[in-house]
Amino acid sequence: MSTVPEDVTSGISVVVPNWNRSDLLRRVLTHLRAQTVEIREIVVVDNGSTDRSPDAARAEGARVIELGENRGFTAAVNRGIAEVRTEFVAVVNNDVQPAPDWLANLAGAVRQPRVWFAVGKLRSASKPDELDGTFDALCRGACPWRAGNGRKDGPLWDHRRRIRFASWTATLFRTELFRRVGKLDEQFGSYLEDVDFGLRCVRHGCFGLYVPTAVATHEGSATLGRWNREVVRRIARNQVLLVAKHYPARYLVRYGWPIFVAQTLWGALAAAHGQPAAFARGKLEGMALFWRTRREVMRSGGWPPGLSKVLEDSESEIFRLQKKSGFDLYWRLYFALTCLT
Repeated sequence: MSTVPEDVTSGISVVVPNWNRSDLLRRVLTHLRAQTVEIREIVVVDNGSTDRSPDAARAEGARVIELGENRGFTAAVNRGIAEVRTEFVAVVNNDVQPAPDWLANLAGAVRQPRVWFAVGKLRSASKPDELDGTFDALCRGACPWRAGNGRKDGPLWDHRRRIRFASWTATLFRTELFRRVGKLDEQFGSYLEDVDFGLRCVRHGCFGLYVPTAVATHEGSATLGRWNREVVRRIARNQVLLVAKHYPARYLVRYGWPIFVAQTLWGALAAAHGQPAAFARGKLEGMALFWRTRREVMRSGGWPPGLSKVLEDSESEIFRLQKKSGFDLYWRLYFALTCLT
């Protein structure tokens, strides 16, 4: 299952997936050039942009791989990872603005024993005193929470800690991790592919660190918009794919009610933002892929034990952090309906 070259060398590469928004691309490349640690190479993987993004990237000194069409976030990132030859690789979205010491702080964490990836604190570009997020957590219903999203920055989010899940918005990895775990599942396209990857890391005993001193700013869904119908469709579909890939039959019985509650409540949010049709379409697409995905899991050896504790611990973490920082309506309803108080 080797997915990265064997002839890796010391150092750090950065992969930037991109689709249009050459203005954002120029800005992130400027911020990457200002990092306080050396970056061996920046690889921009372009998904068929129509705004001369590849030319902008080359002008900023990046190596450019043009896919010629929009093949999605996962395909672009996977291609970039396959190209790098360094011990560490960072994946950075084009709408991120990392502080000068962002990469240095993450590199210090990932160089520690038994740390496979590291993620920092993302602040909101539109509200600098608020968080876009930190690390991720997952409930039993296969819906994640970007911990800290929409909260005021403060002491609650200032503690370094071991994590299971990290958004790939701006994250540093040991390249060896992809040889152990595999790359992103391109079936997901974009959204929740990082949660799927985190679940696979857990099964291989590979964990990461949240490093609050590694700070970046993030615009969030700058290309499509948070409640764009395509975003809603993909998330709704991929919620089903997470269940198909990672929940054996006994989990479907054990967690059937939390799954129904979590994903139905998310559908209500989508409807409130004018996207009920996109939500329904995504669910139908997910169900069409459900049994094929489960057959593939069975052919590859089935579901290893132990994930139930991970799900329950991660959900408890969501509850604890929500309680301390103030409940979102979604999570208040979820916990009320699933009887976790």
